[in-house]
Amino acid sequence: MTGYFIQAFIYLAAAVVMVPLAKRLGLGSVLGYLIAGVLIGPVAGIVGKETVTIQHFAEFGVVMMLFLVGLELHPQMLWKMRHRLLGLGGLQVIASALLLAFIAWLLGQPLSIAVAIGLVFSLSSTAIVLQTLNEKGLTKTEGGQNAFSVLLMQDIAVIPILAFIPVLALPELMSAAQALQTTAEHHETLSLVAGLPTWAYAGAIFASIAGVVVIGHYLSRPLFHYVANSGLREIFVATALLLVIGIATLMSLVGLSPALGTFLAGVVLANSEFRHELESNIEPFKGLLLGLFFITVGAGINFAILSEHLLLILSLTLTVMLVKAAVLWGLAMVFKIHNSDRWLFALSLSQAGEFGFVLLSYALQNHVIPPETVSLLQLVVALSMFLTPTLFILYDKVILPRYQHTTNQQGYDEIDEHGQVIIAGIGRFGQIVNRLLIANGVHTVVMDLDATQVESMRRIQVKAYFGDATRPELLHTAGIEQAALLVVAIDDRENAKALVQAVKHSHPGVTVLARAFDRGHHYELKHAGADVIVSETYHSALDLGAQALTCLGFASEAAVQKKQAFWETEQAASERLYDTWQHGSDGQQYDHDFRKLFIQTEEAIKTAMQAGHTSGQSSDDVTKQG
Repeated sequence: MTGYFIQAFIYLAAAVVMVPLAKRLGLGSVLGYLIAGVLIGPVAGIVGKETVTIQHFAEFGVVMMLFLVGLELHPQMLWKMRHRLLGLGGLQVIASALLLAFIAWLLGQPLSIAVAIGLVFSLSSTAIVLQTLNEKGLTKTEGGQNAFSVLLMQDIAVIPILAFIPVLALPELMSAAQALQTTAEHHETLSLVAGLPTWAYAGAIFASIAGVVVIGHYLSRPLFHYVANSGLREIFVATALLLVIGIATLMSLVGLSPALGTFLAGVVLANSEFRHELESNIEPFKGLLLGLFFITVGAGINFAILSEHLLLILSLTLTVMLVKAAVLWGLAMVFKIHNSDRWLFALSLSQAGEFGFVLLSYALQNHVIPPETVSLLQLVVALSMFLTPTLFILYDKVILPRYQHTTNQQGYDEIDEHGQVIIAGIGRFGQIVNRLLIANGVHTVVMDLDATQVESMRRIQVKAYFGDATRPELLHTAGIEQAALLVVAIDDRENAKALVQAVKHSHPGVTVLARAFDRGHHYELKHAGADVIVSETYHSALDLGAQALTCLGFASEAAVQKKQAFWETEQAASERLYDTWQHGSDGQQYDHDFRKLFIQTEEAIKTAMQAGHTSGQSSDDVTKQG
């Protein structure tokens, strides 16, 4: 028992030390986990043979991840993705497998081994790619969405690949394996479909998939209602795990991918009222198991074989990644994935995936690939996964800035109109402002740096331009000299402040209204010269607070009065807080002064609430404090 505790401590300590450090250095959490595994495995040698066993356990993190991904999708969304799933994803798997198999054949491998190698390396790492896309906020980009479509198709493709690999078995390998037959029988896995005829096997598969759909749609809701009524959170967590583990087990027993089964269950439950509760319960287990999986990948790198065949392994790894990137780039052109999204799509999927370990082991068990070749190819899989985070860094630090620069110079829309109001930013905040102004007959010119957002607005017949409002020439073509107002609703703090400052300097007659993210940003915009500043969540939070008072028994009129008193009391103190922020000295004295004034403001608000002051009286009370 002590040994398990020691191993758990080592793995957790490695993650706790290395992952925050990697995040701080901008390397991402995945690379941090991989480095942690290398340090405790090949470098320090404090973990060993148990790594493979732990890796099989940690692979369940991929299963949980796909369940959570499925929860975010609706069947209608999957139907809309069908062209990318079958076209983009299907062509990627087929083209990559054929090219890689051809290269393996040219390198002297028998045709059956070459085909198996092509199939193994045609798949990419769902765990690394989705984790990194989520961390970097790239899941909603065109490149990220197409990458997800390909990954989903690859997970589906695992099923026919597993069915096809035994057909490639080599007679000489089967003969050599007779001596190990006892060991193979010892590791034989449970199966509900072993020995069944083809028609019965197909029926079992369809029945299992239908069972997942029926259970997810009809039986899960009564079960979750029953458990939720108990009021015991730990039982709900147990139920969520029971669902995921049960479906994964069923899929494994009929020879299907557990990840595919749980993904299907997630899609079925996407419309469930328990979706958010399921996400919050599964997420911690998913994150920890994925992290453990990445550590085992790093720890499993065999430096002895790597050093002995270093040039060969490096050459094979680079060949696999270059071939897959070339295939992905070509498909991106065919499917019209544009600009930096094409780079993101090609680079993010160029590695081999975690299913590569599974397929290589399966090919070994079925006498398709010899053991010494499997050992080399496992290192190629691990090394390509290890290099993937560096490709994302390359995309972030080198490719994307240069591409954005090119876009800024050449890709902006021609603005052919002037508006009484110019709106910079057409996100969730700018949209509401624009709709209100248009509804009242005000002519606006809207621009945004997010081409996807601009296109979304155009689809609902809202005229918007792709452009950077911080560029003076674009403001000029939009008519900043004649405009009465500029509304700044950019989703970038620094650019918003820079835009306010530039416009008030060059066009002081233009009234600038700006959206602030928080109090500090409010002060920065005020200092830059904005005439009107509104915090994006402030008034909605006040409205909700007033509703909360009403629900607690306060009269509606009293709740409205208290909300108004709160607002005016804080407004009266706002100038003093701003002065402290603007002229405050560095260090502890500034912290003390600001904290003291903020506490005084809170006391004034409490006084106004308790005394039932009118709005004017509340303001006077604050003015007298100090």
